[in-house]
Amino acid sequence: MSRLEDTTAVVTGGGSGIGAASARRLAAEGAAVAIVDLHSAAAQETAADIRRAGGYALAFEVDVRDQAGLDQVAADAVESLGGIDIVSANAGVCGCRPTVELSDTEWQDMLDINLTGVWRTVKAAVPHMISAGSGGSVVLTSSVVTFVGAANVAHYNASKSGVAGLMKTLSAELGKHRIRVNAVHPGNVATDMLFSDSTLRVFCPDLEDPTPEDLRERARAGDVLGQGWVEAVDISNAVLYLASDEARFVTGVSLPVDCGRRIG
Repeated sequence: MSRLEDTTAVVTGGGSGIGAASARRLAAEGAAVAIVDLHSAAAQETAADIRRAGGYALAFEVDVRDQAGLDQVAADAVESLGGIDIVSANAGVCGCRPTVELSDTEWQDMLDINLTGVWRTVKAAVPHMISAGSGGSVVLTSSVVTFVGAANVAHYNASKSGVAGLMKTLSAELGKHRIRVNAVHPGNVATDMLFSDSTLRVFCPDLEDPTPEDLRERARAGDVLGQGWVEAVDISNAVLYLASDEARFVTGVSLPVDCGRRIG
């Protein structure tokens, strides 16, 4: 029997990176998945991957800053999939710039997407979970920077630290409904976000045209396993665990997947 057989999941940011990996991983274990992404083509591609593998998935083009859009996704998931058992609130962005150089727009966009977007996702989905009375699991994507700090990502750290705080409050509020709420805290993950030009230049300011391999060599020194980064599937494995009955008594937990960066 699959670990998530007869369950349904909503995954935001499911068109790429960690979100796409999580959607595929949950579907591989039997969940029917509603994939939400700002980019329709990306969401459709992930859904197509799942269907080709024999799973069931729907794709939705919605910005997590759009409450009405998220409310409609939740309603459609209940109608088309039969309910919502799992929420992976993963959609997020990153950026690198010294704190005092951040514009108002850069600061606000980061908070609106990474933190308020998570709250909006929960606000849309959780009432349906409460109404169904079957419990469930909510997994929020935070970041290892909430443990260790990092230069040039004040807006990102503030947003992800807020996600960790939101998780704790939600776990306290929703336990009586048998809804568990946890957060996964990725370290460096091999995605387009990590390999963006701005991130590469922050890690390698002395190089004219830094590459991912330049980044990896420097990032290796930051974690105790000497890897530099993990793959998106490594984060999705953590999401799967927190979503499954294997974690049925786990709530209010911050789970780092970071090669030990926080203790390096």
